[in-house]
Order: sequence, then structure tokens, then C-alpha cells
Amino acid sequence: MNPILLLLLLLLPLFFIIFYTYYKFIWIPNRIQLHFHQQGIRGPPYRPIFSNSIQIRRRMIVEAESSSLTSFDHNGVVQRVMPHFHNWSKAYGDPFLYWFGSTPRLAVSDPDMIKEILVNSSGSFDKVRANPFTTTLFGGLMGMEGEQWNVHRRITTVAFNMEKVKLPEIVDSTRNMMSKWDAKIEGNGSEFEFDVYKEFHELVADIISRSAFGSSFEEGKRIFELQRQQVMLVLQGLRDVYIPGFKYVPTKMNRLRWKLEKEKTELIRKLIEKNKNTKQKPKHLLGLMMSPYEKDKMLDLEEIMNECKTFYFNGKEAPANFLTWVFLLLGLHQEWQNKAREEVIRVCGDNPFPSVENLAELKIVKMILNETLRLYPASGLMMRQVSKNVKLGGRYNIPSGTELFLAMTAVHHDTRIWGEDANEFNPMRFAEPRNHLASFFPFGLGARVCVGQNLTMVEAKVVLAMIVREYSFVVSHSYVHAPMLSLTLQPQYGAQIIFSKRS
Repeated sequence: MNPILLLLLLLLPLFFIIFYTYYKFIWIPNRIQLHFHQQGIRGPPYRPIFSNSIQIRRRMIVEAESSSLTSFDHNGVVQRVMPHFHNWSKAYGDPFLYWFGSTPRLAVSDPDMIKEILVNSSGSFDKVRANPFTTTLFGGLMGMEGEQWNVHRRITTVAFNMEKVKLPEIVDSTRNMMSKWDAKIEGNGSEFEFDVYKEFHELVADIISRSAFGSSFEEGKRIFELQRQQVMLVLQGLRDVYIPGFKYVPTKMNRLRWKLEKEKTELIRKLIEKNKNTKQKPKHLLGLMMSPYEKDKMLDLEEIMNECKTFYFNGKEAPANFLTWVFLLLGLHQEWQNKAREEVIRVCGDNPFPSVENLAELKIVKMILNETLRLYPASGLMMRQVSKNVKLGGRYNIPSGTELFLAMTAVHHDTRIWGEDANEFNPMRFAEPRNHLASFFPFGLGARVCVGQNLTMVEAKVVLAMIVREYSFVVSHSYVHAPMLSLTLQPQYGAQIIFSKRS
């Protein structure tokens, strides 16, 4: 064969790789960036391969989490939990464009646009495709589309809206926690300091174990511990640009991922086997998932296991952090703690815990919970992906494949929406219906609104009602106010609160 022809044949794959790399990582992103610039949308410049993700992870987040707020106020929450949005929205306006690897991300905090994205039924806005490292915590319903999503949604909606069934379980779990508190307070004299971040995580773990899986915290303790270890690995995966196939490389971190997932999967498999032969009518998520949802149609084992993994995490993490912020805020704002206590005693009378009927009458409690979710929303943000070219807000042409960063925390703290006191704790702002649907969306909006919303609110009302009538509490001087967005919005150094038994 001609040596020159042979050389060309050998170099052809190299030329193809160079051309593909240039096209994917330079030509297309620069063309997209120009497309947005022509519409007046600016942002930090694109850089090949990792682009702005390194700047966000290694500089902005590290700087934000290395300092705490000077006092327990709410003015610096956005700056601390989403520093890139805080900095770049000031520099480039809203919306602005930034890059996660070669994927464009449009950061949005306009309620009209957010409503259009979340409530849209045209199929233009999908869930962001899952990073392979996140499926250990976010499988099941959260990663589904179409008919499969509809089936799982119907099953889980039934399971998480059985308040009358779940109320005794919430009460029993809370009673058990309060009994332990009483012993510690009595042993210490008249008061005791608890890290409620830890206490509420154990409480909600017990509640979700009972109400979703028919077990207990002790039975699921190892699963929760394994998921706690997985959180940091998932967070790292979300903040890094994923290289296709990398999850199969036997790095130290990947080997740890495999080990944790293998053990967790086996524990959940045993839990499913334990529930297989029960003849009782299913009253919890696991039982419903193991029953026919239509004649001769059932979920397979893998579907059930993925759903269990998701709800073990989501059923605990967000509600526990929510309760933590509720008690921190009431420990700081004594006047609202007293108002909540007075309402609970008036509505519930001598009953030490509320009934299902009482829950709807706790108006002040509901306002307190909503104001907490406004200032410290559990998820902090939402992500969507444009599935086809679309016009957003009647003016912006958004190309398919663009990811949308919905800055929930920024919207909830926006003075243009909530007034000059937007960064103050004022539950009275929820005494009247809000003017805009997407000004407050802690559980999302539209068809994909959080399936656990009702259970979360019931849990919070019951736990708050039971505790506030039995104890007075203040935030400890040892508490350091440092809200941090991990996979959920949480206090970086715990939540130390001093409780004393009321006479």
C-alpha cells in the first residue's frame, strides 16, 4: 500500500477526534453564547471542557462556606447558599448565562418565567438528565417520564396522603423523642441543650420508616447511615462535570460508591422480602408498591427498590431540615413561639397532640411554617432542561439542551416581590393569599409538585404543636448561623437550642 495513503488512514481517526472535540467543545458553545448575547443575555465567558463549574466549586462555594453570617439574621442567605447566582446576577443581570462543562445554563429568578417553565404542559421543559452518580439517592419517581412516571406517581400519591393512618405514627415517634428529652432535662436540673438538627433527623427517620416502610428507625438505621455517607459523594458528582463512562473506573471514590450502594441495596431487598408475605391491607408506601396497581400489573423488584432508595432519602432529609429551621426561627423570635403555643392550646384544648381535624385550624402555625419555607426552602433551587427550541417569557429564544437554574432562594428573598422586609421573619405576610403563583414554590409547581408535600406539612404541624405546648426554648449562644446548601438547605454546624419544660 502507498505509504502516504497508509499514513492518511492512520491519521484519519486522529483528525476525526480533533474535529469532533473542536466542534463539541468550542464551535457549538461559542455559537450558543453568541445566540444568547444577541438577545442581551450575558454571563461569565465560556471556557472549554470544565468552564465555570471549577470557579463555582473551588472558589465561590469554598469561600461562602468558610465564613458564617455575623448574626442570626437572614440578609446573607442567598449569598451564602448560592454564591454564583448572587455574584453573577449582580454583574450580568437576570437572567444570565453560565456554563456547566459544555452545557449552557440559564439562571432565572423571574416568577413569570418560572411559572411558565414549571406549569408548562407542552413537554418543552423536562427534568435534567440524571448524573450517573446521583441515581443512588434520586432514582425512582424523580428520574421518570411519561406513563412510567404516571403509574409511580399514582401509587406514591395514595401512600403519602393517608393522614389519618399516619398521624398516630407521627405522634408515637414524637412522644418517644420527647420522653428522652424529659429525662435529659430532669437529669440536668431545669433545661438542656439539644442539637435539634440531629434530633429531628432521627425523629423524621423513624416517622418515614413507620409511615412509608412499616418498620422503625432502628431497623432502617444502617440504611440512613449509608445514605448519609452517599450524600457527600453525590454532591461531589453534581458539582463536577461528568465524563462519560467514568463511573466504571475503579477509583478510590468509585469503589466506595459501589461498596455503599451494594450494602444499601441488600438491606432494602431484605426489607422487601420481609413485607412480601404480609396479609394485611397495605397502609404504607412499600405495601402499596408491592400490590397490583391494575389487574395483573405490578411494579418489578428493581422499580420498587429504586423507589425505596429515593423515599428513604427524600422522606427524611427535607422534612428534618425544615423542622430544624422552624425551631431555630421560633427560638429566635419568642413572640411567634408564644403565638404558636397559644393557638395550639386554644385549638387542641387538653389533648396533648392535634387530631386531623385540628390541623386545618392551626392558622398561625401554618403561617409560621410557610414563612420558614420562604426564608429557608429545603431544596433551595430547581433545575429543568429545555427539550426543544422554545420561546421563554415571550422574548428569549432558548435552544434545546439548555439547562434552566431556577433560583428559588433568591425569589423567596427578593425585595421586589416581598417588600423591603423580605429578609425579615414575618409570618403575617401569609395571612392573605400571595399575588403570584411562582413567588413561593418550596415544593415546586405543576404536575411534578413534591409528592411528599402533604406529609411534610402534617409532620411539621404535629411535631411543632406537641413540642411547643410542653417546652419553652431559645437559641443557644453556641449556635453559629451558617446556612449551607448541600443536597438540601441545612445549618452547617448544627442547630443548638436550649429547652426547658413548661409547668
